[in-house]
Amino acid sequence: MKPLVAPPSPSADRLSDAAYRAVLEALFDRRVPAGAFVSQGDLVRITGSPVGPLRDALKVLEADGVLEIHPRSGIQFVRPGVELTRSTYQFRGILERAAVRVFAESAPMPDIARIAEAHHDMLGDLARAPDADSLPDRAATLETMFHRGVIGALDNRQIDAAYRRLATLLRIIRLDSAWSPRTLETTMREHLNVLDRCRARDPDGAEDAMRQHLNGALQRHLKVL
Repeated sequence: MKPLVAPPSPSADRLSDAAYRAVLEALFDRRVPAGAFVSQGDLVRITGSPVGPLRDALKVLEADGVLEIHPRSGIQFVRPGVELTRSTYQFRGILERAAVRVFAESAPMPDIARIAEAHHDMLGDLARAPDADSLPDRAATLETMFHRGVIGALDNRQIDAAYRRLATLLRIIRLDSAWSPRTLETTMREHLNVLDRCRARDPDGAEDAMRQHLNGALQRHLKVL
């Protein structure tokens, strides 16, 4: 018996994935402003994505909390604000405080040392050239190295998928934020405080240090809203 609905072809999946990435890229490079209300036709023109794959991508982006589809009206992108920031950091805290306990107990010492060394290198370069153009990109790389490393300790595909969606919302929250030498140094030192507790195999201390880091990051974001 033939299935009532044929499964999507691999090529259709790839086109939808490409459309998904194209919409996010347009948002992150500000071709689509955060909070914008646009039509599907606008997004076809901006992203160059075909209508079918774009429609599929928009459904996934709506499920991820990036936008809201209003039938026969348009597409509303999420705008960074207090509510989004607080709820995102609340969810982040639930995941990362649990993950850092496992990371502190089981992460290989060479991995902890490698991440810590990269942070110390960053602090040294920051002291020598605080206005270097490369620092924001390096800071973003270290953010990923540190936080994805911690989440990876849980070795859970469902949590990994949830964290990828969370990371997208964090990028949206940061659209109106800017790195400063002082903020960058504070963030690096907060990361190192967590890593020191992990190196000591102290899960309680690591969780407390992560809580302090995330609370500090939340307050820094709220100040610019």
